[in-house]
Amino acid sequence: MQQQAVHQTASNRSTIPAPLDPVQKPFMWVGIIASLLLFITIISITNVTQGVLFIIGIAFGLVLLHARFGFTSAFRRLLSVGNVQGLQSHMLMLAVATTGFAIILGTGFSFTGTAPQGYVFPVGVSVIFGSFIFGIGMQLGSGCASGTLYTVGGGKSSMVLTLIGFIAGSVLGAYHIGFWRETPALPAISLAESTGLGYLGGWILQLLIFLGIYGVTVKIARKKNPPRMEPLKTTTGLKRLWRGAWPLLAAAVALGVLNAITLAVRGNPWGITSAFALWGSQFIQMFGVDVASWQYWSENPAPLNQTVLADSTSVMNFGIILGAFIAASAQGNFKPGKIKPGIGFASIIGGILMGYGARLAFGCNIGAYFGGIASFSLHGWVWMIMALIGTYLALFLRPLFGLKNPNPRDSIC
Repeated sequence: MQQQAVHQTASNRSTIPAPLDPVQKPFMWVGIIASLLLFITIISITNVTQGVLFIIGIAFGLVLLHARFGFTSAFRRLLSVGNVQGLQSHMLMLAVATTGFAIILGTGFSFTGTAPQGYVFPVGVSVIFGSFIFGIGMQLGSGCASGTLYTVGGGKSSMVLTLIGFIAGSVLGAYHIGFWRETPALPAISLAESTGLGYLGGWILQLLIFLGIYGVTVKIARKKNPPRMEPLKTTTGLKRLWRGAWPLLAAAVALGVLNAITLAVRGNPWGITSAFALWGSQFIQMFGVDVASWQYWSENPAPLNQTVLADSTSVMNFGIILGAFIAASAQGNFKPGKIKPGIGFASIIGGILMGYGARLAFGCNIGAYFGGIASFSLHGWVWMIMALIGTYLALFLRPLFGLKNPNPRDSIC
């Protein structure tokens, strides 16, 4: 009876003490030294604020890797077998971020003097279609925007192909943006400002929505009795901070806090995919392509002629990759492997769909879903719904490429 209770307690945890692989010290020190050198370069070429954002990016990478925090897997587990652990962690993350955003946006607080602005964008055909194909893409690519970056840093080989496809799709989306801007759309709607509720009222409204979704997930779990997520191996004591896995809910709180800090430092929430469009556009610009004439870049041409280190999203992305690399090395898990042809093909297709969809939908799972909802934007909620629909369709496509879906008969997801 006592053993059964211990087993039940362990099954409800996202981490469990277990022997860990040896620290990959050469890799870890390469990551630390590279991070230090890049930090010095950033503040030398740009300014201290960019350096701070790079450090925040490293923190995001550490949290994401240590907790294996997923957006793609959370949606997939929910729709395939009814596992709600991932979505419940999203609701906690969004509640924490929404609280921070309400204070920052409501008071105009800033660490740097830059007036904070949330991600509030119109809801229209482009958002609906873009988030739908993003949902398909992240299931084929086996990772979302944040997932792509931290798993590349963590040593998952196929995600390099996803990233390449992501960049290509982002460039294509930037090229086509003029067409999509002409499609029907509602004006930008803020659940705080557009409704007259204010940030206090909007905060209360969103907390009630989060609680409502959490309540629904509890009912789903009771009805489906799904397999639980496999606990990640961790250790005990202070070593857990840098060696072992971190609890999923603790990571959710950390991500919410980090996004609020990002808003107060750079004046905008955390974002990822605009940097992919910049990297790809600068690359093809070197071969004579007139990207500056595209509507996407004519609205803000400055980044095209600057170093990527001057782009706050880019330096945060570099930080995420390096932070994840350091964390994976500390856990002894940086072990790139071979890529199966089917998975490689799916990774490229998924990346292209995500890159293109993110440009149409004013962001990805971070900029639109996480940042949009935390900013009280209606488009963030629409993004979530359409990405879930895209995920459901992708469950039928994944096996065609040799990708597995969770099974109700599994003991763990």
